[in-house]
Amino acid sequence: MINTYYKSSILSSDKTFDDVFDCEDGEKSCLKETQEDFKKVKCELVRYHSLPGYMKDNEYILGYYRSEWPLKRIFLSIFTIHNETLNVWTHLIGFFLFLFLTIYTATKVPGVVDLNSLQRARDMLRKADWHKIQEELLNCIPSLSNIPDHHKVLDVIKQMSLPSVDFLTSISACLKDDVMMTADPLNKVHAITRWPFFTFLGGAMFCLLASSACHLFSCHSQRLSYIMLRVDYAGIAALISTSFYPPIYYSFMCYPSLCKLYLGSITVLGFAAMIISLLPVFQKPKFRVYRTSLFFGMGLSGVAPIIHKLILFKGQPEALQTTFYEILMGVLYGLGAVIYAARIPERWKPGKFDIAGHSHQLFHVLVVAGAVTHYRAGLIYLRWRDMNGC
Repeated sequence: MINTYYKSSILSSDKTFDDVFDCEDGEKSCLKETQEDFKKVKCELVRYHSLPGYMKDNEYILGYYRSEWPLKRIFLSIFTIHNETLNVWTHLIGFFLFLFLTIYTATKVPGVVDLNSLQRARDMLRKADWHKIQEELLNCIPSLSNIPDHHKVLDVIKQMSLPSVDFLTSISACLKDDVMMTADPLNKVHAITRWPFFTFLGGAMFCLLASSACHLFSCHSQRLSYIMLRVDYAGIAALISTSFYPPIYYSFMCYPSLCKLYLGSITVLGFAAMIISLLPVFQKPKFRVYRTSLFFGMGLSGVAPIIHKLILFKGQPEALQTTFYEILMGVLYGLGAVIYAARIPERWKPGKFDIAGHSHQLFHVLVVAGAVTHYRAGLIYLRWRDMNGC
């Protein structure tokens, strides 16, 4: 029932009872923000059947809904318990995870020790006074007569000379696991460009942040819900399209024509998907088939470059390793989509998974896991190209 406070507020204004959602005993929803005297109201969680039509999405989640709350209350609800809490936090934590990975990639890849340091060390060795070093080593050894085979030790010290290029090259090979740079054994040091990798990281962060904002603010009003859903779809398109940048660029960087062809195709598809997601005209039912086909085409567009990569680099272990991670990423994304579409597990026990464990939360976790898997594949691409070039 609507309490006396609400009744007196309505009677003292131009509002009618149509502006209040009817709820069962113990349930109240927020009044619509259309007048100043309606702002200070108590917001409580409601059940599925009390929701306005645009908020009814999953009939197996029965309770703990926020319905048309003021924006300030919605923002503060990020720290309270409702059926969207974990939907918000699973992708918000994912956003901060990828923000950390972006900073880590920019500052720690390549590592603290790189081949520029090796180049400087080699120059210092060339300029060293080796006769003086020999004398210092002899002076540092107080009693060679007590050392077995001390004559051999003296011979080794006396025969010390400038390290060869082969020696320095072998050091480079030893540093292979920790160094993310490519060096010509003589003079040149090359750093492979990172922009395709950072493009993927940016797309992942945009997708995860847009998803969190959508789940947090969509309960405010029908208009804001529509806007946030469009932004969420645009984020999905951005994640899918930018995910192809590292594998395409680093696989075909030595084949400029192929690289431009594949990158251009996925870029066009990505922009088209984002435009279709954002513009209201494309949300009409007659465009549903085109929207579905476009997103499906984006996913399939990654099959051709992967197969082409395996043909070109069938003898390279990195090609197989990255393909494994890419397949695993696809499996995680696909499994999440199936769980989300099938409404598992809440369809088996409606109301039991309202707070935690419902399909959308599992979908979010699998999306983050798939994106992290793709990040791991990206590191392999960087290591491969940095160490071998074309």
